Amino acid sequence: MKRRHLVLGLAGAALAQGVGAQQPTKLPRIGVLATSPRDSDDQRSGILLGELRKLGWIDGQNVVIDWKHSAGQARRYGELAAELVRLKVDVILIGVTAAIRTVQRATTTIPIVLAYSTDPVGNGFVASLARPGGNITGLSSSSDDTSPKQLELVATVVPNVSRVGLLGNPATPVYADVRKSAQNAAQKAGLSIVPIEARDPQEIEAAFAAFAKESVQAFIAAGDAMFFGQRRQIAELALRNRLPSIFSQREYAEAGGLMSYGENVSDFFRRAASFVDKIFRGAKPGDLPIDQPTRFNLVINRKTADALGLTIPAHFYIFADEVIE
Repeated sequence: MKRRHLVLGLAGAALAQGVGAQQPTKLPRIGVLATSPRDSDDQRSGILLGELRKLGWIDGQNVVIDWKHSAGQARRYGELAAELVRLKVDVILIGVTAAIRTVQRATTTIPIVLAYSTDPVGNGFVASLARPGGNITGLSSSSDDTSPKQLELVATVVPNVSRVGLLGNPATPVYADVRKSAQNAAQKAGLSIVPIEARDPQEIEAAFAAFAKESVQAFIAAGDAMFFGQRRQIAELALRNRLPSIFSQREYAEAGGLMSYGENVSDFFRRAASFVDKIFRGAKPGDLPIDQPTRFNLVINRKTADALGLTIPAHFYIFADEVIE
């Protein structure tokens, strides 16, 4: 009996030691690089998390999500990219176009998913849309610039418009192309484009003073992460200065801008989740074709139109994808 107890005791001790020696399972990690904090970007972060959940990935249960944000400061992209590399995340999802090149320089091995990008081939991020190659895949805007259509909408809505402002951030890689496209479209339409640049929230204030000095009658805005983070400030300044405005993303109209015309960037985040899922299940990013959504949305803020004393043509409301009352 004593021997039996001894054998059982030794077996039990060995079993306990074996159990204790087991290492906890390492959960896959997603590093998200965005322009704003997760709790202040509820719509896009909620869409991303919701879509990942549908695909079986639940934050804190079988995946860990590290959300890093630049607070609209482009100079922080390098620091944040290096931090995600140090954390040894399994995938980096980029939600801000201006950070792509910085992250690309930070790692050539960690898969990178572009939640949104502009001309990834022309900018040298990928080899081709069909076969990106390397460690990058994701989504690209199907059009580099929507300013020609935005100018057409402004010219229809604003009576006797002749001078249209262009709010742009020169630190954004695509700004120069947007400015050139807007100027070409304006020339064909008999309009004058007045480019005014802003690199931070303080310069946004100054930009509206410049619009007033230049007798601008309406303005369009080039896409920019800093502008997106300051969209309420921009919408308020536009209303205060009684300037009709049009943007490329619906969130600006939701914040109080007059109109938006462009692709639904929130939908890009929904689609980006599927790229993360495929990579976690063994796909190589370089083999996953870049996706290009082709739907453009017109959003009108009727309340802002009334405040500006503008009469929006009836057919605009008929064809609008969304009217904010």
